[in-house]
Amino acid sequence: MSEILSFNQVTYSYTPEEPHTRNAVEDVSFTINKGEWITIVGHNGSGKSTMAKLMSGLLMPQQGEIRIKREILTEENIWDIRSQIGIVFQNPDNQFVGATVQDDVAFSLENNGVPHEEMVKRVHNALRQVKMEDFINHEPHHLSGGQKQRVAIAGALAMHPQILILDEATSMLDPQGREEVLTIVEALRKEIDLTVLAITHDLEEALLADRIIFMNAGKKYAEGTPEEIFALGDDLVQFGLDMPFAMKMTKLLQAQGVQLVGQHMTEEELVNDLWTSNFNK
Repeated sequence: MSEILSFNQVTYSYTPEEPHTRNAVEDVSFTINKGEWITIVGHNGSGKSTMAKLMSGLLMPQQGEIRIKREILTEENIWDIRSQIGIVFQNPDNQFVGATVQDDVAFSLENNGVPHEEMVKRVHNALRQVKMEDFINHEPHHLSGGQKQRVAIAGALAMHPQILILDEATSMLDPQGREEVLTIVEALRKEIDLTVLAITHDLEEALLADRIIFMNAGKKYAEGTPEEIFALGDDLVQFGLDMPFAMKMTKLLQAQGVQLVGQHMTEEELVNDLWTSNFNK
């Protein structure tokens, strides 16, 4: 696997002139490989969104370095590097600028001087990828929450990014809308070898990740697979995060004397264990 993004001892403060205030991000290092799904979790104020802005060049580190495809991010190459990164934010309404879905997806392409024929092709292809081609002439503000986020993803995909950053992109969606968006992103990841970096406080969503980076007070508290991070258990709760429903239910059942093997991250795992351990004897 080839390295596509890395932080090397990155520090950033919104008030660097005040030496006694806490850094938003402090001495953070990690490496992401092409095609991985990485999730950054942490409570509000842990540094997650600041990291997204640093990755995309909206902010520049005051210490340390960020590399995209092993190239150090600088003021000189920021526009070239930013073109390789797509970002979908929490509220899709804040990203819409076009009168129709196709106008909105085409906006960034027009700004980057993509020829008209190529632009039309990219818009149609991006909308097909997120299953929104039938809504090409609809007004974005009349779509459901999940549909809006799919259009926002299409706008990012039309630029042919190598990295897609989801910055709390599902936090305002209902369960159906959240499932729609995550299913689409997972399919795209496999289809075009997209690298996905999801920033969230929802640990159920984090189950999709290959690796999780757990942030607390601007620092990297832990990094590992979902199994390794969820094994921290009470530490997650202590730092303002909630364990997945299946893990909480497993603990409650074990406390009531129900025989279960280990912990369960998904409801399917819990149901299967309940069946085999207690009802299939």
